[in-house]
Amino acid sequence: MVQQAYLREFKLFGGFHGAKASASVKLKGKDKLARFEQSIWPHMDAAYNLARWLTRNEQDAQDMVQEAYLRAFKFFNAFRGVDGRAWLLTIVRNTCYTWLHQNRAHEITTMFDEEIHSVDSDTSNPATLALQSADHQLLREALDELPVEFREVVVLRDMEGFSYKEIADIANIPAGTVMSRLARARERLKQVLCNRLKEKH
Repeated sequence: MVQQAYLREFKLFGGFHGAKASASVKLKGKDKLARFEQSIWPHMDAAYNLARWLTRNEQDAQDMVQEAYLRAFKFFNAFRGVDGRAWLLTIVRNTCYTWLHQNRAHEITTMFDEEIHSVDSDTSNPATLALQSADHQLLREALDELPVEFREVVVLRDMEGFSYKEIADIANIPAGTVMSRLARARERLKQVLCNRLKEKH
């Protein structure tokens, strides 16, 4: 039902102007929709996952994904066909941040010192091991406690598997900032998870 609703909206943006439209306009609109469905549509789960962790609310996440998909379709001609998932999540991320600035500006307050904070390797980082061993509900609760800037890098790196460079491109920040935020986010997650596990025993 949701996907069908999205498709109806996409057709409105895609140049389907009814019986009065020229055959060439209709053909271009249909071709755009077909390419969009092939390149961008399969990444809806990743889009929702990121939006859910950024907004911390399922309904808000659905709204953000719908708006992001509409924006993506509207500006699909700018897509160069390299990485549809990264391109889409950039739009999702920007859509969420615009909404957060308008509705929860107090949440976007994290400051960083790139020289002080460094990142360990993914395989040996104790916070990464804690993430891998934590149950879903515990991890969700711990992630929800992190600032939004920390949540996004953890989701993009540890859940979606993006490289540091890809995350830097999506978030429009230097790779060093990605590494710094990820290191601090994992450390805070480790602390939260360890405290929660102690409370259970």
